[in-house]
Amino acid sequence: MDPAPRHQARERALTLLYEADLKGGRPVDILEELAVTPDAYTSALVRSVEARSREIDDLVDGAAIGWDLDRMAVVDRNVLRLAVAELLDFPDVPTAVILNEAVELASAYSTDDSGRFVNGILATLAAQLRE
Repeated sequence: MDPAPRHQARERALTLLYEADLKGGRPVDILEELAVTPDAYTSALVRSVEARSREIDDLVDGAAIGWDLDRMAVVDRNVLRLAVAELLDFPDVPTAVILNEAVELASAYSTDDSGRFVNGILATLAAQLRE
C-alpha cells in the first residue's frame, strides 16, 4: 500500500479513537455507525485497538513512567494506542514508520511537547515488542 493512503488511514483511525474516547464508547461502535465505510486499513487499526485495548493500555501505562493513562492528553493517549496496536498486529509495517507516523500525528494534533512524549514511550515499547 502507498504510504500516503496509510498516513490518511492512521489519521482517520485517530479521529475515530478520539471520538470514542470523548464519548466513552467503543471504537468499533463509532466505526460501525459511520455513514461511509472507511478504508480497510483504518478499520483494521480501529479493530486492533479495540481487540487489544486492555493489553495496549497496560503496555502504555507501564512505559509511561510518572504518567497515568487518564492524565495524558486525549490525542496523545490515542496516538499511543494506535501505534502500539500497529506494533503488535502489523508486522509488515516497519517499526521506524510506525514511530515516525505517531510522532507526526502527535505533533500535528496535540501539544508542542507531544511528539517527544510519544516518541519516548514508543521507543521503549518498540524495543520490547519488536526485538
